[in-house]
Amino acid sequence: MSARQSPAPDGPHLSVVRGDPSAEEVAALVAVLTARARAAQAARAAAEAAPGPRSAWRDRSRLLRRPVRPGPGAWARSFHPG
Repeated sequence: MSARQSPAPDGPHLSVVRGDPSAEEVAALVAVLTARARAAQAARAAAEAAPGPRSAWRDRSRLLRRPVRPGPGAWARSFHPG
């Protein structure tokens, strides 16, 4: 294939430009490239699926106050959640 020609849409995506590899060497190369491509795709999918860090601003549990316990100073704690 010359530099001016483009491969057919359904043609090979890999071509040997120098040397004379055996069928086993080409098969090994294709297996390695396929494994790396699938690993990269799985890593991207895992990164997209993993939730990011949860912000305290979005945490709705902070809107709940602690229960008021009877006792000395309970009236003061009923207003201040801290």
